[in-house]
Amino acid sequence: MDINKGLIAIGAGLAVMTGMMTGLGEGTCAAHACDAIGKNPEVESKIRSTMILGIALSETCAIYGLLVAILLMFVYPNL
Repeated sequence: MDINKGLIAIGAGLAVMTGMMTGLGEGTCAAHACDAIGKNPEVESKIRSTMILGIALSETCAIYGLLVAILLMFVYPNL
């Protein structure tokens, strides 16, 4: 087995792990937003819009990681 195929597999695995870490970050963000809304319910709309913006921005990291993993698996398998 060629060393390049193994390195590509490791790189694809690491790229997919960005989705797992993004999920943890989004869950933490939502939990803290719920805590903030519970403490200060009159600013719920501002907290919610900021939370949605933060989650959407962090989700792009997971999408890029998935894209890199797909590229590594299907574009460079014959190296």
